[in-house]
Amino acid sequence: MLLLSTFQSGCKSDFELNENLKGFTFKLVDQDGKPVDFPTQFEGKIVVAGFIFTHCPDICPLTVNNMQLVQKELTKNGDGDDVVFVAISFDPERDSVALLKKFAGMREIDETNFRFLTGDKKITDSVMSVMRIVAVPEDSSLVEGDISYFFTHTDRISLIDQRGFLRKEYSGSKANMEEIINDIGKLK
Repeated sequence: MLLLSTFQSGCKSDFELNENLKGFTFKLVDQDGKPVDFPTQFEGKIVVAGFIFTHCPDICPLTVNNMQLVQKELTKNGDGDDVVFVAISFDPERDSVALLKKFAGMREIDETNFRFLTGDKKITDSVMSVMRIVAVPEDSSLVEGDISYFFTHTDRISLIDQRGFLRKEYSGSKANMEEIINDIGKLK
């Protein structure tokens, strides 16, 4: 029994985090309007989660692109069946289901295992709190009659294992795809 314990804790040393998210279920909706219970719905799969808003001019498109590159590499190698990619919007007031679908289409995302999630603001704020993501709205202005604003926000991709434990965090816009792919391999 001691040998098994030592071996298991040795395996966990590859990851900086081991935070249990199992006690949390957030009712969100994906880019197709389908309800999603995050993260419980993905138990049994590895989750690569990013946090975005579609009006972002820089960090968020880079984060989604980096997640997409990891997805493509895993698919190419036949290793993507047990991995789900999730981009959660922290701007649900503007990021409607239709806008998330358009955002995915413009980027030619393979939606087979890539979900864009939004929901009630209180719920998305709760997800962000649990995942330690901060998004602070900046000053707003009127652009062609519409209020325009951006966020200063955490730049992060999170890795959640099959049991619902947050295992590692990466810079979203500057993610090292090889590192993420290797870490996914360690969880299999």
